[in-house]
Amino acid sequence: MRILLISDIHGNKEALDAVLDIPHDKVICLGDLADYGPSPSDCIDLIMQQGIETVLGNHDAAVGSGIECGCGYKYKHLSVATRDYTREVITEEQMEFLRQLPFSIQKEIDGLRLYFTHGSPRSNYEYMKPEIPESEIEEMVSEIDADVLFIGHSHHPFIRKFQNMLIINPGSTGQPRDGDWRASCVVFDTSSSEAEIIRCDYDMDTTCKKIKENMPNSDELITILKRGY
Repeated sequence: MRILLISDIHGNKEALDAVLDIPHDKVICLGDLADYGPSPSDCIDLIMQQGIETVLGNHDAAVGSGIECGCGYKYKHLSVATRDYTREVITEEQMEFLRQLPFSIQKEIDGLRLYFTHGSPRSNYEYMKPEIPESEIEEMVSEIDADVLFIGHSHHPFIRKFQNMLIINPGSTGQPRDGDWRASCVVFDTSSSEAEIIRCDYDMDTTCKKIKENMPNSDELITILKRGY
């Protein structure tokens, strides 16, 4: 089975459409449908209509339940500035969808134990970045039993082996922060245990036009999208 992993869509419908065109058998979303981008309602609607299994991101929790997002200092002001916009444009049904998202999804496919969550197995506010020390990984994964761990949150894609576990971060579909503006995702083949990070061009001009016409802090949001951080 070819699983398409998407994460951190952040209201960018054009980027979401682009990655969903990649051939796949199943899609799983690792959270953060909301904030920063101009089309959260369209993104949530698509996820709901297609029945895409999704875990709870920190921004989803902040929008749906009004709790602190736990963002880093560099981007927190943008999260706060765009949250009122997000709440204005999504429906109550979509808000309830965000509230009901699970912390994790666990599956066994082709003999592989797969664990999907947003930040880390301990917290959807906790970052697992590409350069994270093995001692910290060991603490974060000590309570789970999995062959493959899928996480998002950092907006930095990576594939890393830790002991007998493969850790995969598809990066951000809607707001990459690794210096590459293209939408990021991963395709994981359960039959071969092979993972591929894929970057997709998308219609950024349309996304930026929506931001400029509708959102606060539009110039800063557009700059981040265009430079990829």
